[in-house]
Amino acid sequence: MQCPGQDTQYWNKDAIFDTKCPECGHPMEFFKDDATRRCGNCKKKIVNPKMDFGCASYCKFAEQCLGTLPEEFVAQREDLLKDRVAVSMKRYFGRDFKRIGHAGKVARYAEQIGKKEKANLAVVLCAAYLHDIGIKNAEEKYNSSAAKYQEIEGPLVARELMGDIGAKKDLVEEVCEIIGHHHHPGEDESLNFKVLYDADMLTNMYECKAKNEIDEIQFQAKLDRLFLTESGNLLAKEVLMQDN
Repeated sequence: MQCPGQDTQYWNKDAIFDTKCPECGHPMEFFKDDATRRCGNCKKKIVNPKMDFGCASYCKFAEQCLGTLPEEFVAQREDLLKDRVAVSMKRYFGRDFKRIGHAGKVARYAEQIGKKEKANLAVVLCAAYLHDIGIKNAEEKYNSSAAKYQEIEGPLVARELMGDIGAKKDLVEEVCEIIGHHHHPGEDESLNFKVLYDADMLTNMYECKAKNEIDEIQFQAKLDRLFLTESGNLLAKEVLMQDN
């Protein structure tokens, strides 16, 4: 079955349109389903300015539907997948708004830290949304939400959820590897792991009001020991000490 958006029987007069090359201003003509065209003047490959690649950000059949995707889009495709992962996480947790809220906070901090550290945001954000995804099975199987049980069950659920939305195997495997020990950093962790760990640590400390009555100098020293990235450390001091 052909995607209706690409089937010519559903096209109207707007299916072919004129535009100008963003590089040199030369007139160009695009068909609705053209992913790219080369400018007849400067010969640059130009992405279709009216093409909606929204579904292609998660559809495993995107290349069969649209043909070879533009390099500019491919570079962003995994990052766009995070929105689908967030939706899957919310559906999985259902009415457990506490855990949905926690995952959202971790993702927000992870994005801030990840951008500054130049981490892979596709990996970091998918891991952030799914880092505690094993907690339901842990409680059902072991009657416990302890970290070790979350880490056993989390990758199984995450792999299934990400597989259902067509995530690439290498992305799935790295996310699951992080989830599988996200409470227990080793000596030689990846940058992506460190960003997720710091975001989760910051969220947990904020939620439990970690500073309490600890002396400011002592608290700063504690943060220096706990956080794995410089950006995570700085953000923690900004968030946890601003009201004290």
